[in-house]
Parts: sequence; C-alpha cells; structure tokens
Amino acid sequence: MAARNTARKRAFQILFEGDQRGADVLTVLADWIRLSRDDTRQPPVSEYTMQLVEGYAVHAKRIDELIAQYAVGWTLDRMPVVDRNILRLGAYELIWVDETPDAVVLDEMVQLAKEFSTDESPSFVNGLLGRLKELKPSLRREA
Repeated sequence: MAARNTARKRAFQILFEGDQRGADVLTVLADWIRLSRDDTRQPPVSEYTMQLVEGYAVHAKRIDELIAQYAVGWTLDRMPVVDRNILRLGAYELIWVDETPDAVVLDEMVQLAKEFSTDESPSFVNGLLGRLKELKPSLRREA
C-alpha cells in the first residue's frame, strides 16, 4: 500500500508542477521519467504514477468542469493550486479507477491536503470528493 501512496504523491506533484509551469502534464511526466533515468538521485516514476497522470490527462477537461460545478463558493482559478491539483487527481481516481476503493481515494487525498496545504484544505477536499463519490454512478454514465 505504501507504493500506491508514493505513486499518488508523485502524480500530485506532477500535476502541480504542470499547473504552476503552465505545461502539459504529459510533458512534465516525460521530464520526470527522463530525469529519473538520467540521475540516480531522482526518485523513479512508478507505473501507477504514470497511469494516474495519463488517465487524468485524458479526462482533464471533464474533471475541471466537475470541480468547478461542485466547489461551492470557489472558482477553479481562485482555488489554491495545491487543492485544485489534489482534487483533480482524486476526481480522476475516484470516478475512473475501479480497482481503488472510494474510501481509500478520499483518505489518500485528505492526507495529501494535510501534508501540502492549509488547515482548512482537508475538509474542503473531503467534502468535494465526497460529493463526487455520491454522484459517481451518474457521472460515470455521462462520461
């Protein structure tokens, strides 16, 4: 389970870097993979990290629409960058990755928010992803 935790953390970092640089997440992922092969000091990029980033990239537009629609009182642009990218990763894994239990996704994303964001962020992340979890059957049909 620790390997998946690390994979999620790296996927979040890649999404965050792409957002900060205004770069495509697949380009950032390729950079991370290249760096990990060329420099032994760089952590490796796991298969699951690649799956998460690539899966997010496929559904990025829809994920941002969902976050914007259900983030009460927050626009996507006004949202803290860390929270926005944790929500992006969590929404992808929650809605489109069947082998991960929903409770695990919520817990992992809340833990990322505790580690990387503000004191209010864990409850915000939990609330928004919890709402998406409730709507998951209808969201899957729409996708």
